[in-house]
Amino acid sequence: HLYLIISFILLFKINVFAEISVSAESAILIEMTSGKVIFKKNPDKRMKPASTTKILTAICALEMGNLNDIVTVSKKAATVQGSTLGLNTDMKISMQDLLYGLMLRSGNDCAVAIAEHISGSLENFANLMNQKAKDLNLFSTNFVTPHGLDDPNHFTTAYDLALLTDYALKNDK
Repeated sequence: HLYLIISFILLFKINVFAEISVSAESAILIEMTSGKVIFKKNPDKRMKPASTTKILTAICALEMGNLNDIVTVSKKAATVQGSTLGLNTDMKISMQDLLYGLMLRSGNDCAVAIAEHISGSLENFANLMNQKAKDLNLFSTNFVTPHGLDDPNHFTTAYDLALLTDYALKNDK
């Protein structure tokens, strides 16, 4: 229903977004089929993406991995800080279950296990993430980790995040 309402607003060029106000430092609303920016507030400001990083981690896992792979959890993955699924060292878990833990629980341990399985290290996985970001024309984005824990060189913008999310939502998996 929301899509129909927004479509109606756009069709009749009703500017209901003229008076919109958000408390966020940075935001953007894009009508994705046309690419028209409906609302923006500092859309190119570099921000810490935090757990939204996991959107690209999931994309890389889906495109470069196999959902049926069985992943052995490393000590590094099992001991990562922040939100976790509760993985233990040497636990064996499917890539599919890691993705569920990544996206539903925001599991930093799942992010590390996925990164290590796909590319051997967090650094190599960050390189894969950055290449994918470049392929998607996310030119104001740089990834250092698969989970989004703070790092001064880990950043994105509201605009790039909108493009990334649009790409992710088109993935049937």
